[in-house]
Order: sequence, then structure tokens, then C-alpha cells
Amino acid sequence: MTETLKVYPARLRPDVTASPRDFSAELNPQQVAAATHTDGPLLIIAGAGTGKTRTLVYRVAHLIERGVAAERILLLTFTRRAAQEMLSRVERLVGSSSKRVHGGTFHATAHRLLRRYGPAAGLAKDFTIMDQGDSADLMQLSRAQLGYGAKTKRFPKKESLQYFYSRHINTGISVEDIIRDEYPQFIDYLLDFGKIYADYTNRKQERNLVDYDDLLLFWALLLEAAPEIARKISGMYDHVLVDEYQDTNVLQARILRGMCASHNNITVVGDDAQSIYSFRGANFRNILDFPKQFEGATAVALEQNYRSTQPILNVTNTLISRAAERFTKNLWTERKGGETPWLVAARDEQQQTQFVVDRILELHEEGTPLHEIAVLFRAGYMSADLEIELTNRKIPFEKWGGLKFLEAAHVKDVLAFLRILENPRDEVSWYRLLLLLPGIGDATARAAIDSMAAAAWESTAFGRYAPPPRARAAHAALVDLLDALRSGPVLEEAQVSAEIARVRLMYDNVLRERYDRVEPRLADLDQLQIIAGGYPDRATFLSALALEPPQATQDLPGGSSKEDDDCLVLSTAHSAKGKEWDAVFVIWAVDGWFPSARCLNSDEETEEERRLMYVALTRARNYLSVTYPLNAYSSRRGADYSLDQLCRFIDRGVRDNMQRIALGSDNAPAAEELPKQPLLDLRALLRSRFNAT
Repeated sequence: MTETLKVYPARLRPDVTASPRDFSAELNPQQVAAATHTDGPLLIIAGAGTGKTRTLVYRVAHLIERGVAAERILLLTFTRRAAQEMLSRVERLVGSSSKRVHGGTFHATAHRLLRRYGPAAGLAKDFTIMDQGDSADLMQLSRAQLGYGAKTKRFPKKESLQYFYSRHINTGISVEDIIRDEYPQFIDYLLDFGKIYADYTNRKQERNLVDYDDLLLFWALLLEAAPEIARKISGMYDHVLVDEYQDTNVLQARILRGMCASHNNITVVGDDAQSIYSFRGANFRNILDFPKQFEGATAVALEQNYRSTQPILNVTNTLISRAAERFTKNLWTERKGGETPWLVAARDEQQQTQFVVDRILELHEEGTPLHEIAVLFRAGYMSADLEIELTNRKIPFEKWGGLKFLEAAHVKDVLAFLRILENPRDEVSWYRLLLLLPGIGDATARAAIDSMAAAAWESTAFGRYAPPPRARAAHAALVDLLDALRSGPVLEEAQVSAEIARVRLMYDNVLRERYDRVEPRLADLDQLQIIAGGYPDRATFLSALALEPPQATQDLPGGSSKEDDDCLVLSTAHSAKGKEWDAVFVIWAVDGWFPSARCLNSDEETEEERRLMYVALTRARNYLSVTYPLNAYSSRRGADYSLDQLCRFIDRGVRDNMQRIALGSDNAPAAEELPKQPLLDLRALLRSRFNAT
């Protein structure tokens, strides 16, 4: 039984009128200087907790107040939520005119511009966007088609091939250099990689597919290789503002230079000390070299911290002062008091876990909610022992990270139906659907796709395909479903939701046969239907999901109690960036763990690990504890253990600002009174063995 969605139309929002603002009364002097900067390049170095979002919001408000047309301002962020939050705050400052500001992520802005200007550069307007998983799947089809799946020697898997390709596009580093520096075991396959990437590129063109990296690359190429189009695109805006500039990659820096070529009015906000995403292609040099790339740039440093106590800032300031390259800043606060951060040496992981759990309960009993406490670590596996203990002690927690909503197999299955309807040439989605049919494997699916390609992807080609006997009934049902969806009535509302409902009449039975934990997966599909109800058409829905995918799925194990909203947070340091808590525990502060052992052979990667530790420590408002086990077993079943070294970034100067804590033993034997006269002479017994006197 399917549910019918009724769309409740949004009411027109009343205009918000601006009220006069006294910037000097609402901002500190450095924030005022940044917000009221006139024209030309502006670099705002915003230390952790210094109000960088507030400053950027007031910067947009100031531009509008001084007469810059709102639609001539472009605000680029790394999440849609960040853009929406900033623009809603701008509206409260300057009124409803701010709604015309163009705000969004780099990829969403690229998508909008490519839909408009792509056809003039040979890119068909109705292209389909592939996410990272789809890109890897298409890479696998190229890999198999060229015969690399049958090699006896180890050949990189599709995920590795996709990573090499994406890293090359985003960083500008050649594939050869990436392999030689990072994956030398694959150096003999360089020519093979070139063949696969050539086939992958051709497949994208023939199937009208665009991957996530193409969005940025094509935007950059429009600005660099087509002067007439470049003038139109860059001429749309008089001011460009960029949040989290330290997280931009080489490709994004190229885009920004092209967008500002005619006016040079660019404002970027970032913190060089929080550049921690090189594995995603982010380039630390973008923010360091901004004054060189944009001549005449003004730099303003925000140093007044509104988050942490001064004892915490003393630790973090000292730690980051050791960085090899940085913009000099010393964070300070007007907040009074605060406990000195703890540095806790534990005997081993078990004692570390015991301390963290006991201290969390202590803080909670003193009035700190669990959701205001976080335990941070370098990598997800480092919290395994802690998760077991929290579960045993019935302390609710949620762990950040893991499978994203659109990466769940059942969600991708349902979306594949819609993507085929939108783009009949979508080879990846066809491959996915074919594998759902009984009796069809990899070779049969590829043969079916080849037959459809030979028929120029005509809508009736799949119906003419002769499947294996086991698949005939399912094939006929799928043909009927696709034909019905293509020719079905156009509803005035919730059209996409209705299409998903029809797909599920067939798919839910497939899900029950193929997957375990059926109920949470069905609930995910219910949620997908509800999300779809808010979009006017299939193309808009699919593009929105690809550009700003939901971050969570119910089909995951978790430690939190659904009845209890007050949950402790467990998070990697990377996932914690941009967040803050009253109390923060950083565990496994040990060389080889945090910093990671695989990063210690490179000075650049070691420096990024230092910045990552800085990010972790600066998440704390009032209480900070750093723990390190003195020894660790090489494996959970092994008997061998190693003596650990405290994280190299917590040197003597950092330790001087911390309170050293020694953990008492909870199982020391009680002292026993000894007899006054010995009951036995052990030495005499040993002498008698050898007739010694």
C-alpha cells in the first residue's frame, strides 16, 4: 500500500525591513575593519572561535547598505546550510533585499552556471550528475571492458582508480606524480591508467554524464578557455565572498581568479591553522599565498576568541605556534577563570577508557548535558573499546561519520530507476538495475547494456532485449514499470514522490529478498519519498541530491538511544571541525596514533597532523582533557605491547600550560601484615640444591 502526499504550499513571507545598525557597537574593532572594507582583495584570518561567520554576515550587509545590488554579490560556502544560515542573518540586518544575494556551495553554483552556459560550450543541458560511488562504478565498467579485471597481478580496484583520477583533477598534480609519490606499487600500470581514464571520459560524453569533479573543472574551463563566456559569467557579480578558504583546492582557486579577473573584489575568510583536508585535495598554499595571487590584498586578523577559556587558549596558542608556516595570531578572550586543561597518562587503553567514562559521568552529575560533551580521536577505529564500555554502562552516544544516506545500496537502487527515466543513456544506473534481476550477473548485464547502446539507447531497446530464462518474469515487470512511468499522467504536485511510490511496488519485494535489516531500509525509502515531495520535477530532485546529499541513514548500527535525545558525541577530529562543546576529551594522543603513523614520513603531512590536533583542542569551551596510554597492544588478541610516546605536538612548552594527571589503580592489593619470624628460608633451599654452604 502506498501513501499519497499532499503538498502544502508555502505562504509568501512578509518583507523584512532593515533597522539601522551601529557596527562598532556590535563588532570588535578587527571585525569592523573587515566588515567595512571598501573594494579590492580582502583576507580575513579568523582564528578558531573568533566570530568569522558573524564578520562575513556583516560584510555582506555592509556591501548592500553602501549600494551594491544584492544580486551582484556571490557568497560561496562548503555547505548549503552555511549559505542559508548566513543569508538569513543578513536578511535580519538589511531586510528582504538580501534574498537576491546568490549564495551556495561551489558545486551547486557550478551546476547552475553549467545548465545556463554549458550548451554554448558543447555540454548538453540535460546532463546527469554522478556522485563519487557512481563515478567509481562507471570506472569499473571501463576497467572491465578493457580487460583489466582479469589480470593475475594485483590491479587497483575501482575506488582507487576513481581516487587517482579525482585527485589529479582537483590538485592539478599529474597522475604519474600521484602514483609515484603515494602509490609506488602501481607504477607499472601508468599506461593502463591512461587507457582507462580515456575510456571513462568517452563514456561520460556518450552517456551525457558529469561527475562531481567535472562540475568544477568545466566551470574553470569556461572562465579560462572561452573569453566571451567568461565575460558573461564573471560579469554577473561585482563582489565574491568565500567562506572556509583554507579548504579550497587548486581548481577552486583558479575559478576564483577567473571570477574576479575584471574587478578584483574578493573577500575570503579562513584559518590557515585549520587546513586539514589535503586528502580531499584542499591546498594549504591557497590561503598562505592569497596576498601573492591577489595583488594589493588587505589582511585582517581576528584574534578575540568568544568560545574557549584563556587556559585552553594558552595550550592551543602554544601548540600552533610551532607550525612551520602560518599567519601569526595569538587568540585571547575576555572570559574569566577556567580550569587548566588536563594531560592524563593512562596505563593502557582499558584504563584510558575507564577514566574517560568516569570523568564524563562526573561532569554530567555536575550539570553538563551529555550532548555538550565530545570524545575526539584521529580515526574511527580508535573508539572501539570506548563504545563497548559506554554500551555496558548504558550511556547513550552517537558516533559521527560512516555511511551517508545516498551511499546506502537500497537508496541508490531506487534512485537508479529515476535516473534512467531522466537519462536513458545512464549506463551506471542500467547496470545497477540489471543486477537486481535474478540470473543476471556482471557479464550478462554488460552484454545487455551493449545491446542498448547499439540501439542508440532508444526507449524500447530494453524491451527487445532477450534476458536469460530466470530473469524473464522480472524483466517483463521492469519493462512494464518503466513504460508506465514514462507515459504516466503528470500530476500537479508530488510527481517525483508518486514515481518513487510506483517503483516501490516492485522494488520493496526485491529489497526484502536481497538485504538484511529490512525495516530500517524501508524507513529510509519512506524518507526518500517525503524528501522528493518537496521538488517540482525529477531533474531538480536528482540534481539536488547529488549536490547536497543527506548525511545519515537509518540503516546503520548506532550507540544512541532513540528515546533519549541527550547523547554523548563520539567523533573523528575531521568530523568535529566547525563544532564546539562545553567539555572535550581527546584520546590516543600518541605518536603513531595521533598523529597518524602514515603521515610522519612527510613534513607537509606532519604539519597537517599538527593542525588537526589544533582543531581538536580548540573545540572545547570550558573543559579540555587529553589522554594517552603508556602502552598499547599491537592487536586485540596479541600478547605483545609497545611503549607509547606522547604526541610530539604536546611538547614541553604545551605541557607547561596543562595540569598533569596520574590515574590511581583501582585494584591494588591491600597491605598484609608479615609474620615476625620467617616461615621459610628460600635461600637455604636453593643452596641445598647445589650442596652450597
